[in-house]
Amino acid sequence: MSELAIQVDNVSKQYQIGTAVSRHNTLRDHLTDSLTSLFRRNGRPHPTKNTIWALKGVSFKVKHGEILGIIGRNGAGKSTVLKILSRITEPSAGWARICGRVGSLLEVGTGFHPELTGRENTYLNGAILGMRKAEINRKFDEIIAFAEIERFIDTPVKHYSSGMYVRLAFAVAAHLDPEILLLDEVLSVGDLRFQRKCMEHAKQLLKRDATVIFVSHNMFAIKAMCNRVIYLSNGEICLDGSADDAIQLYERDSRLGTAPWAQALVGADPSQRPIHITDVELLNEEGTPGTVFAYGERMRIRIHFEASRPVENPNFNVTFMRSDNVSCCNYNTTMDGFLIPSLCGKGVIELLTPPIRLVSELYTIHMMVWDTEFQRLYSAQVGTTFHVRHQVLSPHFGVFHESAEWSWGGTQGEAPPPPVGRGNGS
Repeated sequence: MSELAIQVDNVSKQYQIGTAVSRHNTLRDHLTDSLTSLFRRNGRPHPTKNTIWALKGVSFKVKHGEILGIIGRNGAGKSTVLKILSRITEPSAGWARICGRVGSLLEVGTGFHPELTGRENTYLNGAILGMRKAEINRKFDEIIAFAEIERFIDTPVKHYSSGMYVRLAFAVAAHLDPEILLLDEVLSVGDLRFQRKCMEHAKQLLKRDATVIFVSHNMFAIKAMCNRVIYLSNGEICLDGSADDAIQLYERDSRLGTAPWAQALVGADPSQRPIHITDVELLNEEGTPGTVFAYGERMRIRIHFEASRPVENPNFNVTFMRSDNVSCCNYNTTMDGFLIPSLCGKGVIELLTPPIRLVSELYTIHMMVWDTEFQRLYSAQVGTTFHVRHQVLSPHFGVFHESAEWSWGGTQGEAPPPPVGRGNGS
C-alpha cells in the first residue's frame, strides 16, 4: 500500500454565480464553451464575470496516520477541498487521489431522512457510508451510546436539534472505522464537551493509523489536534507548516478584516465605507498592553477610526466572541449613554469595561459602527484576540459567572444565619 493516504495535485474548482443558460446557441457560444473547456483541461483558471474560482492550483499530500488541519476565513475554499475528497463535487482542473475507506462529516444531517427515526437513519446513513448491515448491527449500541441519544432513538430526526443531528452523524461516520476521516466545521454545532469527545475519538483513530483532515475556525481545537496545518486564502495555499505559524498568519490576515456576516451589507473593503476602524489596542486598566486578563479585571479597548465624510450620531459597538463563535457580551455607546453628535476624519474612542466576569477561554473582539437605532450598519470588523484566566471557571460553567446572594433557612428549630453578601467569584 502506498504511504500516501491523500494526494491533491493542482486542483482548481470553478463555480458559476448568478448565470442563466443562453437562449441563443450561436456559433460564438459554442466557440466560447469550447475555449472554456480547453482552459479547464489545461488547469489554467480563466475568470469571467459570472464565475468564481473557489480553489486555484491547490496541491498537497497527506501520509497514512497523519492529521492535517485546514484553516482560513469564510470563502477561502476549505469546505470545497473536503467536498472534492468526498466525491461530492468534481474539480474543474487537476486531480485528487485517496487511498482508503473514507468517512466524512461535512454538513448537518447529510444522508438523513427527516421522517425516519434515529434508528432507521443510523442504518440508512451507515449504508450510504459503505457499512454492511451486519456491521451496523454489531456496532449499533456503541454508536447510539456515543451519540448520547438513547431516549430519542425511535423519534423522527425532524424533531432533533442541530446538536443531536451532529452527535448521531459523527457517531455513525466515526464508527465506520474509516481509514480516512474528513471533518468540517459542522462540529462547532455540538456543545464543547461533545467536541472534545469527538477530538479524543479522532486521536484514537490516529493510533490505529487512520488519517484525519480537520477543518475548523476554532484555533484552540486546531492547535490541540494538529501538528501540521494548511492556511487557505482566496482558494490558494498560503502556508503549509506548523500549527503555530498557520494560526499566527490566520490571525494577522483576519485582524481588522470585515466580519463575514456583514460583507453583503457593507462590502469587503473597509476603506470604502463612511467610517472604518484602522487599529485597535488592548490594555489593562492602568494602560499597559496585554492579551491575557484575569477574571474580574477591567480592560481598556482603544479604537482608532477614520471617517471619510461626516457621520451623524455614530453608535460604536464592541462584542466579545468566544472561540466557538458564541457572542458573549456587547457594549455600545448608545445604550451606555455616550452620545456622539458627529464624526469626521481620524480619531480615537476608548472603552473601559466593567470587571470581566467571563469564564476562562479565548475571545475575539468584533467592532461595529451602527446608527443609534441599530438600523444602518456603517462598519463591522474583526479585531484582536485575548484570553480570560481563571483556575476553575471554564465553558462548562456557562458564558460568565456573577456571584449571587444566598440565604439559608436552617433546619426546624434553628435560627438562620444572617444573609450572605456578594462574593468575588474567585
